[in-house]
Amino acid sequence: MPSPLSKEVFIQGITRDGKIFRPGDWAERLAGVMSRFRPGGAKPGSHLSYSPWCLPTQRHGIKCVVVHRDLRDHEPMAWDFVINFARDNDLQMLPACQLPDEPAPARR
Repeated sequence: MPSPLSKEVFIQGITRDGKIFRPGDWAERLAGVMSRFRPGGAKPGSHLSYSPWCLPTQRHGIKCVVVHRDLRDHEPMAWDFVINFARDNDLQMLPACQLPDEPAPARR
């Protein structure tokens, strides 16, 4: 379930039963469908790149889609589509958190 405090949600390609979700390119397909939803709206050629609000990635070797909450604010029906896709397919959803910066190397 998405957290109201997190700006992004990871939809993982693994079900709550621990099974890998198929087909193997599901993340790219879902992000491709969402490519038209972007800041400033769709423009000629924008279908050739992913929206910054819905990006395929991998987390610990598992395919994921990172969905930004700005999608919900811009187009609530698109947000509902992505979240319902995850729920309908029993996919795990995790709130994204900001990782701390790496410590600076020690000076000698």
